[in-house]
Amino acid sequence: MAFLYEGAAWDADLLRRVYDAIEPIARDELGLDVYPNQRQVVSSEQMLDAYASVGMPSMYKHWSFGKKFAREDALYRRGMRELAYELVINSNPCISFYLEDSTATMQTLTTAHAAFGHNHFFKNNYLFKEWTDAGSVLDYLQFAQGYVAKCEDRYGIEAVEHILDAAHALMPQGVFRAKRSPPLSYSKQIERAKARRHYEAERFNELWYRTVPQSPVGDDEEEYTSLSDGKRPMPLRLPEENILYFLEKNSPSLDGWQRELLRIVRSIAQYFHPQRQTKVMNEGCATFVHHYIMNRLWEKGLLPESAMLEFADMHSMVITQPEFDDPRFTGFNPYKLGFEMMCDIRRMCENPTEEDLHYVPSLVGKTDWRAALREAWAEHRDESFILQYLSPKLMRDMRLFSLSRVEGERHVTVEHIHDPHGYRHVRRTLAGMYDAGRSDPDIQVVGADLRGDRTLKLRYHVVDGSRLADDDAKKVMQYLTRLWRYPILLEYAHEDGKVRDGFSATPDSGVKRI
Repeated sequence: MAFLYEGAAWDADLLRRVYDAIEPIARDELGLDVYPNQRQVVSSEQMLDAYASVGMPSMYKHWSFGKKFAREDALYRRGMRELAYELVINSNPCISFYLEDSTATMQTLTTAHAAFGHNHFFKNNYLFKEWTDAGSVLDYLQFAQGYVAKCEDRYGIEAVEHILDAAHALMPQGVFRAKRSPPLSYSKQIERAKARRHYEAERFNELWYRTVPQSPVGDDEEEYTSLSDGKRPMPLRLPEENILYFLEKNSPSLDGWQRELLRIVRSIAQYFHPQRQTKVMNEGCATFVHHYIMNRLWEKGLLPESAMLEFADMHSMVITQPEFDDPRFTGFNPYKLGFEMMCDIRRMCENPTEEDLHYVPSLVGKTDWRAALREAWAEHRDESFILQYLSPKLMRDMRLFSLSRVEGERHVTVEHIHDPHGYRHVRRTLAGMYDAGRSDPDIQVVGADLRGDRTLKLRYHVVDGSRLADDDAKKVMQYLTRLWRYPILLEYAHEDGKVRDGFSATPDSGVKRI
């Protein structure tokens, strides 16, 4: 049987042959279920442009994207930063970008990695199925791009960026972390946006608009309480964790087009929310898939030895994990941790030990490692995946241990190591590092005086003694006042149950500690 290729050169026909050779392995042997693939070969400049626009094929214009492009381009040209070999979009069809400078072996690896590994994960993981609409996200991005451009033409670039700057700063607090109702599809959001603009155009009366106080605008029915005892109304569903959503629905000072901009930003933030919670699993899945497929191509006699040597070098670089005392150490490499856990699941299915049965009981009786992996990929996020599947053997192999430090002291203590007394604690500690509920600031809207002085009250819940950085908190408060334009109060809810200290802000006097 002839090799798929020899050497580094490639063309469109070779890419097609490679895809046709990979597909039966992915579908028939691994049982992967993927969206249709759309593959695009791009230049380094196009890949940098995709980086700058948060990895999306089309995006509205904003100065921060240009700034990021200039920075990444400068680092790349100085040899201080390498480009990713591929970029994949969670959409239907699934779009994958490949660098034109890559070798034939790299194109083969990235096809297996992105077009089948990431693609399967996007389509089947429960977070993506619940929170994203892959079939219409590209249409929504086109709508967002066109809408922002029209706003710039009508209201001016400065006015649009004034809102987008504030919305971008609040993006991490612009997502729903718990489901309240099924999210609208992107196509439905486009329809409702057009309906809102049509309604506003039909009913607009300048005399009425300028003389009668406007009620906060919202799409949801029963958005506000209706009290008959003279008390001021409060928005329903408080506390509210999605601050951008609350501002979009309740800000007393935003126009319709400004609310639409907030809606666009929070929709994009929600799109990326599952990816932030599945970095280890997503990259581990794709890395395991490309490793399996490349080895199967070799076993079938479709790849020459030179290609496998090149692949081995690339794969080892992908899963490199610097030691904790290495100057390059910045944390766990998600490719390494994810890949090793996928391989370990296969081992535990094929050759389980008594220790495995005790610490990873969810794999008891499962001999089909392919089905076990597909189940894990579908039903978990990083935190629960590590809690469920991290085995003592892997903890020993990776020499994991946990540290603790008392606040105010300079030294740290090795609290637990990879031994029978520490396995469960080390596993919980590592899983906690990927718990978005602990790593993301828990800031909620707890009150809004909509008919009085319109003070907006926020509360930050302190976890493990971690407080907001003062400089960051002050900057975000400034952006909040830009969107609310009335007094804002941010309180700290401490772990002892008491609410004290924080910040206050007004459009006129700025931000102050309280």
